[in-house]
Amino acid sequence: MKKSICIVGLGYIGLPTAVMFSNHGHIVHGVDVNESVVERIRNKKLHIEENGLQERLDQAIDSQTFTVSTTPEKADVFIIAVPSPIKADKTANLEYIRSAAKAITPFVEKGNLVILESTVPPRTVQDVIIPELIQSGLEIGTDIFVSHSPERVIPGRAFEELVSNDRIIGGVNQESAHMTANLYSSFVKGKMHETDDVTAELVKVMENTYRDVNIALANELAKIAQTIDVNVWEAIRLANFHPRVNIHQPGPGVGGHCIAVDPWFLVELNPELAKIIHLARRTNDGMPEYTARLTADILKAKGVESPKVAALGLAFKGNIDDMRESPSVDVVGELRNKELKVVAYDPHIKTNNIDVQTQEPEEAFEGASAIVILTSHDEFKALEPNEIAKHMAHKVIIDTKNCIDRSKWEEAGFEVYVLGDSKNSKY
Repeated sequence: MKKSICIVGLGYIGLPTAVMFSNHGHIVHGVDVNESVVERIRNKKLHIEENGLQERLDQAIDSQTFTVSTTPEKADVFIIAVPSPIKADKTANLEYIRSAAKAITPFVEKGNLVILESTVPPRTVQDVIIPELIQSGLEIGTDIFVSHSPERVIPGRAFEELVSNDRIIGGVNQESAHMTANLYSSFVKGKMHETDDVTAELVKVMENTYRDVNIALANELAKIAQTIDVNVWEAIRLANFHPRVNIHQPGPGVGGHCIAVDPWFLVELNPELAKIIHLARRTNDGMPEYTARLTADILKAKGVESPKVAALGLAFKGNIDDMRESPSVDVVGELRNKELKVVAYDPHIKTNNIDVQTQEPEEAFEGASAIVILTSHDEFKALEPNEIAKHMAHKVIIDTKNCIDRSKWEEAGFEVYVLGDSKNSKY
């Protein structure tokens, strides 16, 4: 059945979700507090990079089933998809969630469904969303229905995963869960798993915490491997042939809107019990400094004076433009703290977000003593080392993602260092 849907938050999750509902027979109104974002979307221009988004947005706008503004409108369904970041003290900042709930409350009517998609600490629906909604004078679970259905997609594959991934549906009561499952069934092919709202909140945080702890294990193994002349990438590949082992990959840190953030929700919830979670977070947060120290020590051992480093990649993962919580930015900061000159380049990030960023790769390579690959963009895998060597003062490359063709770079005269591999390095 066709529904009118108001979606608050038009970022990496909200906008793809909005156009999916629009493309599948619903009337959607998107809301964002950023006027420039609203204006761009209205003119069919993207403010985020996502495969398949442009054509779906064009279809939604052209069919007149998708409108945007800075204020909510009355609807059958309200979906909140705003950020839930952490503050400097590593506690959850729920003000965006609270503000969104407050903004829609004057428009909520009897029979409406309110869905929180944002990843949040357990009990956010009960302690933040519901206290705002009851200001409407309507009874929760009887007059209006509320659920938490956390997004479970990865940037770069949002539309594929919106359709194919199973969905967790946590309702404040059974009818809320049923209504939510019925709504998403208009395009979701994965299974709908209905539960209560607090369980759904915990499930999403658990999923990302599992990955964070696993990556911390991989990072510890990488450090150990470098002390015993073992390539950790090969060791992990072989270990994962075991049917009950799935070790993740090491790297210069963990970024993104979920994995680098959500585990802190559990630490905040119960710091005395979340000891492994806390240690994993500290381990992964320590990788940017470790990467910078590795780079500085390699150049120092070679006697390079006043070295310049070309830092490749500012997005938190390959082939996207998302810099949220990106460890690459922290690596750049740590390199500068060690008094290395840094020029950073990322082909997916078209505007300079940090003062050492350039839009010209040659500017990064010119006179550089070392290249440090921080993000596994396809463009970096395709680089031609013989051409790059012409610009560089010293031919050194440090690959923290194990993504380049090592032999090709070595044939071009580069000394290749890989995080987690002791070859050519005491690390």
